[in-house]
Amino acid sequence: MTDTAAQAGELDVLCVGNSIVDVLAQTDDATLEKLDMVKGTMALIDADQAEALYAQMSAAIETSGGSAGNTAAGLASLNTKCAFIGRVRDDQLGDIFTHDIRSIGVEYATPAATDGPPTARCLILITPDAQRTMNTFLGASVNLGPEDIDEDLVARAKVTYLEGYLWDRDAAKAAFLRAAGLAAAKDRLVSLSLSDPFCVDRHRESFREFVTNHVDILFANEDEITSLYQVESFDDALQHVRADCRIAALTRSEKGSVLVSGDEVHVVDAEPVDSVVDTTGAGDQFAAGFLSGFTQGKELATCARIGGIAASEVIAHVGPRPQVKLADLVASRL
Repeated sequence: MTDTAAQAGELDVLCVGNSIVDVLAQTDDATLEKLDMVKGTMALIDADQAEALYAQMSAAIETSGGSAGNTAAGLASLNTKCAFIGRVRDDQLGDIFTHDIRSIGVEYATPAATDGPPTARCLILITPDAQRTMNTFLGASVNLGPEDIDEDLVARAKVTYLEGYLWDRDAAKAAFLRAAGLAAAKDRLVSLSLSDPFCVDRHRESFREFVTNHVDILFANEDEITSLYQVESFDDALQHVRADCRIAALTRSEKGSVLVSGDEVHVVDAEPVDSVVDTTGAGDQFAAGFLSGFTQGKELATCARIGGIAASEVIAHVGPRPQVKLADLVASRL
């Protein structure tokens, strides 16, 4: 480890992902129809569409988002030392993202881009029935490249956690490979979230190669892991993944989670929830809880319990980030 890294102090987790500002505003069905949107769906939009829609939105709440960013927020809520790498532009939303993620205790120092597309944003219209209609402009976030991977941060982190959504761009793949190489050189661990079954469908072979050669801890849900191995059943996928990485943390919604590490298998029940309001961010918070426990030396089943507790909190309200202090919630349940 470098002198700079040692002076800065060790990190538990370094998260790498899309830097997206969530812009949430209330609306009604008539407005969605006027804007030709399908309620409850997510659509990718371009810069012009993003600017036009942003201008039409009512008073909004703006907060830093993105899958790995949400995981970093969960880790911070669990009092877990973490940092984040992701690209923003030097614009208003870029400033919002930077201030917001730092304010919750996440170390963030990726330099803002001075040219190119503006900061990514997810424009979220919420109807009275709590349905979220999302329009996402990926902007500057997808231009993350190997030059953005800070060697000192990787050296300081016990685990570097990578967001699979970034895998669409060659520069981001190169960034992942650089991060994995630096982690291996420092005897650190690499974790990957598969993020989305459609993402897996697009990049199955390169994902499998990366998982086999570089990933120590893999996060996936049932659809993602069966897609990765092109099998019909979860049990078949489980048999494949146990040979490819040190630990696989596989979530199954209301069925809980399954942890696989070599011949070791743990089946962990889902945490009880009074009412499921919004499942957005459940996987992100499960990863936060699991990695928090793992980096503190907890047993795998306990790590999964912590992940389940974090996920149960986030699905009980609108929004992908915890609204209570997760460290206190976990302490009250374990």
